Amino acid sequence: MKSAPGRWVSGDDFFGREAELKALSTLVRDGNHVLLTGQRRMGKTSIARELGRRLEQDGWTCVFTDLEGATHAEDAIANIEAAAGPILSSVPHGTWASRAFDWLRERVSKAGGVAFHKPNAGNWRRRGGDAIRACAEHERRVLLVADELPILLTRMLLDDGDGPRRVDEFLSWMRGAIQAVEGDSPVVVVSGSIGLQPLARRLGLSDRINHLHSYRLGAWDRDAVVACFKKLAASNGLRIEDGVADAVYDKLGLGVPQHVQSFFACSQAFARERGTDRVTKNDVDEVYCDKLLGPSRQDDVGHYKARLKGALDDGGHDMAMEILAEAAIEKVFSVNARRDLESLYIPVLGDAPERIAEALRVLEDDGYLEFHADDGHRFRSRLLRDWWAADFRGHHVSLADRLAKSDRRMPR
Repeated sequence: MKSAPGRWVSGDDFFGREAELKALSTLVRDGNHVLLTGQRRMGKTSIARELGRRLEQDGWTCVFTDLEGATHAEDAIANIEAAAGPILSSVPHGTWASRAFDWLRERVSKAGGVAFHKPNAGNWRRRGGDAIRACAEHERRVLLVADELPILLTRMLLDDGDGPRRVDEFLSWMRGAIQAVEGDSPVVVVSGSIGLQPLARRLGLSDRINHLHSYRLGAWDRDAVVACFKKLAASNGLRIEDGVADAVYDKLGLGVPQHVQSFFACSQAFARERGTDRVTKNDVDEVYCDKLLGPSRQDDVGHYKARLKGALDDGGHDMAMEILAEAAIEKVFSVNARRDLESLYIPVLGDAPERIAEALRVLEDDGYLEFHADDGHRFRSRLLRDWWAADFRGHHVSLADRLAKSDRRMPR
């Protein structure tokens, strides 16, 4: 088992998701289109690729397309066409789909292996529809995975003031194109590190994705984290003292697969720097504080911030930053803190309570926070909380203190 922090895994490196794979496989084999959800770094891309690999062993064809780099509908369709190349090339010569694939192959060749597309209304709907129909008529059942679709939609949303219409147009096309083909293929899986449901809800487009069966990928439990860490150690020549893997779980506070991989990579680097191949329980705290929370890891916080900005409008993003700062530094975003935040922002944003409510929904949907009836919202992951605390520590003033200071400034 390779140490692979930050990238998707499959085959022998895939670990700990057999129950989830079985459930997803059943959904897909029964012809259900799936929206794969879950907080960042849970391994959505890995499980989608591993699902495709296993289905291909059973005679399916998997078409995996990563839309993270796409900016317009035309890019998305070109990516789908490129990923479905073997299927489209098998279409009888002279059909429109065959000519479209020849055109795409020529464009890719001229661009040195990268297709560049400019936004024009063009014929992307027809080309996309033909690609879906070609998958439906293929001799094998087809799994079509559209990874990072929400990132594409977020870029479209920010495009030249006409974004909401473009997002509606694309989601409506996708829904119609999938429903237009008869039979049980292709089966579509949509996933992404930005939640599609909050984005659709924010735009009033939830009905455009109601054909997708939502499946949420949760965190590993203690047993899975411990087993994974031990397997990584055994596979990569790192000796660990009894109790190290359990201490890793306790430090993380939540079994996020990528965080487990990162902790192992940091532990391995820690041992190498000391000229040893062994990590003890006493080393775990030092690895966590000096490496996992070190300056280089603040890049992860930047990544989380960027993803949140894609899921919320500007006002909602401001509220989310306030909520996360309070929850990180004060250990909880309490009911009183929520009232204080509303009081601070209502003079600036009249709809502050609604924006706070939406920000909290997104933060819960994306796994940042969970609600505790006794005191309010808390971070689910200790690592994520400590990352945010390190980012805000030194310049965060509690909401209660800010409100008190604001009240003192008000004229009597």
